[in-house]
Amino acid sequence: MEEVNQTSVAQFILAGLTENPKLQLPLFFIFLAVYLITVVGNLGMVILILFSSQLHTPMYYLLSSLSFIDYCQSTVIIPKMLLNFVTEKNFISYPECIVQFYFFCVFVVAECHMLGAMAYDRFVAISNPLLYNVSMSFQVCLLMVAMVYGVGLLSATAHTVFLVRVFFCKADKINHYFCDLFPLLELSCSSAFINEVLGHSISAFNIIVPVMTIISSYVFIIVSILHIKSSGGRFKAFSTCSSHILAVALFFGSTTFMYLQPSSISSMEQGKVSSVFYTIVVPMLNPMIYSLRNKEVKVALKRLLRKMFPQNKE
Repeated sequence: MEEVNQTSVAQFILAGLTENPKLQLPLFFIFLAVYLITVVGNLGMVILILFSSQLHTPMYYLLSSLSFIDYCQSTVIIPKMLLNFVTEKNFISYPECIVQFYFFCVFVVAECHMLGAMAYDRFVAISNPLLYNVSMSFQVCLLMVAMVYGVGLLSATAHTVFLVRVFFCKADKINHYFCDLFPLLELSCSSAFINEVLGHSISAFNIIVPVMTIISSYVFIIVSILHIKSSGGRFKAFSTCSSHILAVALFFGSTTFMYLQPSSISSMEQGKVSSVFYTIVVPMLNPMIYSLRNKEVKVALKRLLRKMFPQNKE
């Protein structure tokens, strides 16, 4: 019988974003700053929602889950990426590469469906506010989060099971800054047809289903908003949704460009730039997008800071 894993390549070299030595150090400090902002922003959002009772609602439970996903996704990618800027060759062992790919896949798929779940939450809140607490109870919210992570785990497991069957024999330089599916398949010495079909199929499902959920939710949201008589009420409803729309556009725009086009060497070069958005830029921007435009988050942050740093009045 054929061995499940015939890989003779013990380690890979990550090509990184650029091989220009003049750009290595500036990019290191840029992405280090981005990572620190991402960690502080997303963990700060999780902590704020956890310790602010006024934010204990389904919308903010979903937002805290999104922040946790963004933190984990960045941590899977960026620390290893930073090494590429300060070392001559950024080596990654085969097992470490597979593990990185697995967890990246879990969290990127989870983010796709979490954005869909958040769109549905906004639809229920705006279209039927009187029944919101019933339709989006804690149990329903918990079930949605469990399904989001479940789809992420199933997708990552399916990809990884077929990926470890691919034979890597000679080429060991991954044309990317992390272990992603299609850059890895470029190095395959065996047929990767099944992996490519599976990759495009799962990517299509995990992009199209959430996008259709988001589009249909916002169609009903717009209809509901247009029925609101007061201009103030319409503005408040639109402002509630605008942050989510911006996050969705950035994330799905870049993931669609990367995963729903035929794989080729030229597209891989363009894919590096595209993947920077959904693996690095979007996780950094999400806490800002959802907090700077949200009065409840600002008020909760001020209250939490007052509790942590009380002013002594004599």
